[in-house]
Amino acid sequence: MIGSFTFENLPCRVVFGAGTLGTAKAELERLGARRAFVLTTPQQEAQGVRLGTTLGPLYAGIFAGATMHTPVEVTEQALATMRACDADCVISLGGGSTTGLGKALALRTGVNQLCIPTTYAGSEMTPILGETRDAAKTTIRDVAVLPETVIYDVDLTLTLPVGLTVTSGINAIAHAVEALYARDTNPVTTLMAEEGIRALARALPAIAARPDDRAARGDALYGAWLCGVCLGTVGMALHHKLCHTLGGTFDLPHAETHTIVLPHALAYNAPAVPEAMERISRAIGAADAAQGLYDLARHLNAKLALRDIGMPESGIDKAADLAVTNAYWNPRPLERNAIRDLIARAWSGEPPVATKATA
Repeated sequence: MIGSFTFENLPCRVVFGAGTLGTAKAELERLGARRAFVLTTPQQEAQGVRLGTTLGPLYAGIFAGATMHTPVEVTEQALATMRACDADCVISLGGGSTTGLGKALALRTGVNQLCIPTTYAGSEMTPILGETRDAAKTTIRDVAVLPETVIYDVDLTLTLPVGLTVTSGINAIAHAVEALYARDTNPVTTLMAEEGIRALARALPAIAARPDDRAARGDALYGAWLCGVCLGTVGMALHHKLCHTLGGTFDLPHAETHTIVLPHALAYNAPAVPEAMERISRAIGAADAAQGLYDLARHLNAKLALRDIGMPESGIDKAADLAVTNAYWNPRPLERNAIRDLIARAWSGEPPVATKATA
């Protein structure tokens, strides 16, 4: 029997397919935009300029300084450039870093956002903004930062390097994993979560074997969209708290951090969420969900240790302390020593180990 639940459908328009980048001008016009401000990272500036030229008189200018963890000083630079261009809309072309910058600008100005993801980050489907100030990352949840329109174009992901594809894809899986045991989970999100995990777990090995596999790229982008919806619809727990703490404190790369931490955070919560573990195991085709995700990352040659992406060993205790501050919900009580052991295993790259909660 299905019990009581609450489901809120967020107001976002999605255009999905191949070649859909060509709809950008029409989507801007649908939003009533007059001057669109393009955002990219430095690496995607040329791609942003090409997009701008297709917009004709709607193109107001470009800011190519987006960076991970959305530092407030970068947002202020982009805001000054945006105002100088007299823009009334932002286009975020890129991954989570660029999407985050677009959200930060929308929060401060109220402008509409057209988001065009080129990775599997999923943040384009959420009313969540993570910003970093003075090495501390804070999270804001406000529907004002949700993009009005998202264009998913499979063609834009065909050249995404395999390494980034893998970590971005496992980052997306993390959203669905935590959605399965969220405090406010519901049957609709649960269906999306399991399907999103299944689609990505199927697609990532195929892409690693043949990066230009259009069918696999389509599956991955579809899975990332579903996982992003999960992230935006229900609350997250220990895994996301840990990754925000580690990323903001030690300036670690976002997707790689999620990829490394996920099996360990899941193993920590495993005793409290048997039904979620069963669904994850079924979706990835593994006997044990946490070990299966660790093996997936290893099989795809992703880094497995936080020490390999820049975290110092001396930071393990600091991260454990931060992880248990500022109360947040988790299906298993937060135990500082057990979380410290979790982080230590993730730091060294050891396989995940499920532990029982103390009485």
